[in-house]
Amino acid sequence: MSVRAELLRLALRLLKKWHSRKYVPIATARHRLKRIEAFVPRPPAGTQTTAIDAGGVNAVRVAVRQARSDRCVLYFHGGAYAIGTAKLLRDFTWRIGAAARAHVLYFDYRLAPEHPFPAALEDAVAAYRWLAGRFDPRRIAFMGDSAGGGLALATLYKLRDEGIALPAAAVAVSPWTDLALTGTSLRANATADPMLNVANLPTLANDYLAGADPRHHYASPLYGDASGLPPILIHVGSDEILRDDATRMAEKLKAAGCDVEIEVWPRMPHAWHLFARIIPEGRHALARIGTFLQQRL
Repeated sequence: MSVRAELLRLALRLLKKWHSRKYVPIATARHRLKRIEAFVPRPPAGTQTTAIDAGGVNAVRVAVRQARSDRCVLYFHGGAYAIGTAKLLRDFTWRIGAAARAHVLYFDYRLAPEHPFPAALEDAVAAYRWLAGRFDPRRIAFMGDSAGGGLALATLYKLRDEGIALPAAAVAVSPWTDLALTGTSLRANATADPMLNVANLPTLANDYLAGADPRHHYASPLYGDASGLPPILIHVGSDEILRDDATRMAEKLKAAGCDVEIEVWPRMPHAWHLFARIIPEGRHALARIGTFLQQRL
């Protein structure tokens, strides 16, 4: 583990300790993140960033210079289904495109609690339908982090169930796949996880579900029939409270005969890929994802 990663863990742990003093309302969290957007570095020169209406869903297309015109990664952002903006991820989405040598389409699904399940899933399907009208599905991949990783897997279920051509591959980074919150790592890693507070998950899950069954496979893909899904790569940190969401999902996929690879990275924080500017492990993980996607696109 690099020195920078150790320092990042320490910083995240201090922030977690400070925030755990009381629950931060979603509106407050969104306001704080909005103020951060101006400080997020912009993509490199030559990167084209275009706002798009993707089938009624607000989206942003990111194209780096090395992107092939026939490839696209549909990106499902994290944020517990409650937060997330394109500007917050503008130093990350271009990195995906560079690693995969593909265009990236980030989309803003409707957020909870104002728009609970299945609004996010409906928007994901709409965005994919729009994208599949412009790219061959065999040249499209899904990628998502945290709640976005779970949503990407749920969207694969929905598309398969509706008989829609699936993308070529998917990548799930620290995916939240079990809104019933049954994973043993929720408790076993509660102290070790430097980023997520397990005490907040029930409220976040309830805000998204709004009374829906937490074991519905479109909300918690861990409980679905995983047969027929495309090749999937899963990354998770060993100390994450969501570690078992990832490892059990990989077991589910493997049992269904899917082509699945899972990598448990030692002592990495939740979705450490987002810190690629800061830590080498983030850049290495993205390079690994880029190799996986290029081989399948």
